[in-house]
Amino acid sequence: MSLRTDGRLSRRELMKALSMCAAGSPVLGSLLTGCRESLDTPASLEQRGGVRRARLDGKPRFLIVVGAAGGASIIDSFLAVRASEAGAGAARLNTFADAQVQAVPDSPFRAVRVSSPRLGNIPVPVEADQLPFVRKHKDSMLVATTVGTSVNHVIAQKRSLTGNAAWRGRTLQECVAWQYGAGFPIPNVNMGTGGYAERGTDGSLPAHCYGEVVTNPSLWPLGLDGRKGLKDVPPEDVVNLARQARNAADARSVFGQTFENAPTLRRWNDLRMVGQPALEMQDLINRLSVLPDEPPRLPLSEYGLSSSPDGARLRAAFPDYFTDPVEGQAALAFLLIKHRVSVTVTLGPSFNVAVGGAYGLANPPLAFDFSHNDHRTGQAFMWARILGVVDRLIDLLKAEPFDAASGESLWDRTLIYVATEFGRTRSRVANATEFGTGHDLNNGFVLLSPMLRGNTVLGGIDPLTTLAYGFDARTGAPLPGKLESNEADIFSGILTAMGVDTSGSGLPDASAFLRT
Repeated sequence: MSLRTDGRLSRRELMKALSMCAAGSPVLGSLLTGCRESLDTPASLEQRGGVRRARLDGKPRFLIVVGAAGGASIIDSFLAVRASEAGAGAARLNTFADAQVQAVPDSPFRAVRVSSPRLGNIPVPVEADQLPFVRKHKDSMLVATTVGTSVNHVIAQKRSLTGNAAWRGRTLQECVAWQYGAGFPIPNVNMGTGGYAERGTDGSLPAHCYGEVVTNPSLWPLGLDGRKGLKDVPPEDVVNLARQARNAADARSVFGQTFENAPTLRRWNDLRMVGQPALEMQDLINRLSVLPDEPPRLPLSEYGLSSSPDGARLRAAFPDYFTDPVEGQAALAFLLIKHRVSVTVTLGPSFNVAVGGAYGLANPPLAFDFSHNDHRTGQAFMWARILGVVDRLIDLLKAEPFDAASGESLWDRTLIYVATEFGRTRSRVANATEFGTGHDLNNGFVLLSPMLRGNTVLGGIDPLTTLAYGFDARTGAPLPGKLESNEADIFSGILTAMGVDTSGSGLPDASAFLRT
């Protein structure tokens, strides 16, 4: 195993090293930490993308992106406006009765309470109170106001991840995977939808930085081993001999010789010959499985499989994991981070209806975009859905040690980004409590992490218009009247809090996001 001219191990070499690690090799450390940092000149850093890869014996950080599909309105949550604050225009703006907007002690945040016997024209009650969440997590919360550049769902979703191509079109997840994920089996797992699931436009990054798409979080782990879970399978050594014979025959074939140096075929061979054995050695088919062993419905043991040791507590935290995709995604996200499989995981609701939950409906049609039908209850229902999953996920991360020496939990090194897509129009029929809204560029994003400047609002809301105004990304100073797009500021702020080296990127200084 050798270093390339840029001082990096190739992905193939890294996966070989992981295989050796799983086999108990004592030489892993010297293989993984021997990168020649003397080659890291400013020019070479920029040529390699502007990110100095974290040393593999260093500490990773973890990014969880929660896509709030459909347009989650920041003034229907932590920056809500009371009618008494909006002056003469209150009746025709999206303001709340004063009693519905609850103050949070010693905090700039607010919390909305909504009670309704139905969700629009759906006979499902809505009982939403954001106050317990804000009280519990305010010290790790940061809300940054934003003005986007698109109200198209897919485009806005993707721009919330790239800062509108702020750094060569890379997504936040790709940047984090590039910084911290080189030694992880599947650094970037993406369970999002629409633009949240798209990769960036920078094709120069290593292949492992791009998202691995997962459509069914409960069943996906079953595909991480080529022989386990099947009855009457030959012994492992026989399967390995068969694989070796297959690989040799493929290489000698006309197709294999003709396209030997084709990048796609080389990528495929690396995944099949190196990546797959490395995954199988870690027994991820069992360690990532939330499914219980319940014969005859789920006879895991009959097929030589088992549930994750964390399966019981994950099923307790996310009881609808099998029918509610977001709960299943959250359970898998925890396991991927705990077992050092991934450094970034993307999840969130789709536009499809999902059954489950206390009232029989987990996800309404169009998710947050149900606001076209009934804004007030649609926003309240979906915010409760998102915050409920995030709250349980944070509790799990807080309870899990990062390592045995530092005393840190996984939560201490994790950032959750609620990517709200775009905002909603502010107008309504005078004093209406049931009204629909369209798409609007003006909104805000929600971040949660101990690494952030917590209990902080960057920017603010003009109560007379209910529009958000901007802020200075370096100092955090509010800038009333600033309504220009600031997508690059948000992008840079998240990477700054994550400790990603942005040398040579040209991104703005976003020190205001960082806990001091």
